[in-house]
This record gives sequence, C-alpha cells and structure tokens, in this order.
Amino acid sequence: MMKQVIITVLMMLGAQLVNAQQDNPFGEVPDHTPMMNDTWETINKLMYKVTHKDNETIYTPHFPEALKAIDKKIVTLPGYLVPMHGGRDHETFMLSVLPIMQCMFCGQNDIPPMVEIFMKKGKKVRFTEEPIKIKGRVYLNGNTLEGNSEIQLLDAELIN
Repeated sequence: MMKQVIITVLMMLGAQLVNAQQDNPFGEVPDHTPMMNDTWETINKLMYKVTHKDNETIYTPHFPEALKAIDKKIVTLPGYLVPMHGGRDHETFMLSVLPIMQCMFCGQNDIPPMVEIFMKKGKKVRFTEEPIKIKGRVYLNGNTLEGNSEIQLLDAELIN
C-alpha cells in the first residue's frame, strides 16, 4: 500500500513538473512587438540553391529580383539585437524580427529573417531586449564561406 502511495505522489509531482515546463520552459518570456515591414518581407525572400559534392551538401544563396532591387540601397529596419559576442556594447550584431528570448526555431514556418549589422566606424549599440531601429546600406553577400551573413547592413546607425 505504501509503495502505491509513493508512486502516485511521484507521478503527480512529475505531471505538475511537465505541465509547468510546457507552459513556460524558459521563465517569463516577454511579448514582442511585430517587426515585419516591407523591407523585412523583401529580405525574407532569400533562397538557397542546394547542391551536393563529395557527400557534402552545399547551400549557395540565391537573391531573387526583389532582393537584388534593394542591394546597395539605404534602408531602415526595426528589430531586436542578437549579440554575436559578449559585452554590453556592439559594433557588429544580428538584427532579428524576434527577440533573443523567443525561440528562433520554434513555431510555424521557417527561421525568421535576420540581418548582420556593421555599425559606422566608432559607433556602438548597447544591448537591450527592447526593439531598436537601424538604418544602413544593404549588401547582398553571395560568398558566405567567409563566415558572414548573406544579407548585411553596412555603415549602420541607430535611429532614435
């Protein structure tokens, strides 16, 4: 009888733990402001050509005409700072339509669009979980073997 009571109590505690983790596995996740705009929609059109060579899958960026149309143009993007390095102030970082605390790989559809930001020389952005707005020149990077993102904003500045 005692074994049954202990097993029942353990099962109840386990069920509560699983439910708590399913409800909020990362603690309090703040609501986020939708950041999608026409420029983000265009950036989201990035595609990849997939080839295979020597048992290796190779992904080559493909830029549709709509995306080529904004290459080298100055754009303004709202978004959330995603650091690439530790520290409070960032000269280079990723900008995302979703906050860093929200799982980038969850939900429906694909990974949300992100852009690599290179601030103007001497300019930095302090890390924040709040949305920011960045203005810079679009650069479509077809050679990602150098380790950089396919879509970048160069000479970027923070817009208040």
